[in-house]
Amino acid sequence: MSEKSMNQEYLAQRQLKRGSAGWFLLAGLGVSYVISGDFAGWNFGIAEAGWGGFAIAAVLMAIMYFTLVLSLAEMSSAIPAAGGGYSFARQAMGPAGGYMTGLAVLIEYALAPAAIVIFIGSAVESLIGVNGPWVYAAFYLVFIGIHLAGVGEALKVMMVISGLAVFAIIATGIALIPSFDSALLFDIAATDAAGASEFLPLGWYGVWAALPFAMWLFLAVEGVPLAAEEAKDPAKDVPKGIIGAMVFLLFTALLVVVLVPGSAGATAMGASAVPLVDALNATGNTSLATIVNVLGLAGLVASFFSIIYGYSRLVFALSRAGYLPRSLSITSARKVPSRALIIPGVFGFLASLSGEGDLMLAMAVVGATVSYALMALSHIMLRVKQPELVRPYKTPGGVFTSGIALVLSLIALTGVYAFDPRAFFFTIVLFVIGAAYYFGYSSKHLVAKSADEEFAMLAEAESDLAAAS
Repeated sequence: MSEKSMNQEYLAQRQLKRGSAGWFLLAGLGVSYVISGDFAGWNFGIAEAGWGGFAIAAVLMAIMYFTLVLSLAEMSSAIPAAGGGYSFARQAMGPAGGYMTGLAVLIEYALAPAAIVIFIGSAVESLIGVNGPWVYAAFYLVFIGIHLAGVGEALKVMMVISGLAVFAIIATGIALIPSFDSALLFDIAATDAAGASEFLPLGWYGVWAALPFAMWLFLAVEGVPLAAEEAKDPAKDVPKGIIGAMVFLLFTALLVVVLVPGSAGATAMGASAVPLVDALNATGNTSLATIVNVLGLAGLVASFFSIIYGYSRLVFALSRAGYLPRSLSITSARKVPSRALIIPGVFGFLASLSGEGDLMLAMAVVGATVSYALMALSHIMLRVKQPELVRPYKTPGGVFTSGIALVLSLIALTGVYAFDPRAFFFTIVLFVIGAAYYFGYSSKHLVAKSADEEFAMLAEAESDLAAAS
């Protein structure tokens, strides 16, 4: 069999379903990735920094994500591949840079569902009194099963779940407006920390330590380009989808960060496990609080469900290129990467058995910030090295915009160390193990020598398959 025939057979077994998602579904995917972060987690940053300090951290992280999203929109329009950030980095920095970026995203996307399913378990326990490994296993089985049914079906289910969560957030915001009192934002007494004041009660160190919690308002929106190969018109749909998602998430973040502590007090909300519910109860909206408590579970499920989708497409792309075992990228008759859904899900379930959701969340943030720095650097390098690359969408501000994302992502990375050095060092260990695997084995077994060669192979295989059908 000729090399061309072998390539065609290899790639024919590794095809995703084209045309399954327009820009609105992709925007919904972006919102779904993140929406659980509006319900809880972000508010612990208030305990680290006070409301003023957390507000500064949130603005900085909003700028980081918005500039990153604008950079990703350009790269996704020029390089519409399922690997997302990995594909962009490989084009800019070669195989090693691509792998390390993909590894960083994989750490984020593999650990985040494990953390979220632990939080889901706590929510289920508060509702029906049941928690533990059987709950974790049930959620993994059900939602991986829905993904196995097909991408179109999965994305539609995800949109419904996300819609319920968004309704809960907007309804909460409207209900809290009459109770808003700006004085409640500053009810944490100033300490003797450096730079401490009524606005910054825990000083500038608190702002630094609050950065990882501020990221929780936007974490994982960068995963929209992972759906590029399943979009109807990736060059247009992915940029519109990711920018649309980010704009909507800025709106929901503003709602919860201002109205929740401004109605129930910064001190109380900084310690709350369910800040939206507690704020509603504190302001006399008890019936709505009960509804939001239930729909908060929908928010957690939406993020859990969509991040499973994200890790499966990343593992698919890394496997298809030879970075991970090639068997992981084989797709089913429904054009679904079954093994890329199931095997990381097994590892995620095993990680969830630790019960340490906060630790895994912090480790996911380390992976995320490393990937953001590498993706922003990729945008800069592609602008410099490949100015002739066709870019249907161009980032406003060019490399200045991606430069802001690069600097802020490195600052955010140090914020994890300020909050939890253990998470920082554990994640470094995962990077060392992943790098050893690449340089010791997979670098010698790549399917193509360069990103351009891989994309050309894919394009040719798709053309041949279309002609055959």
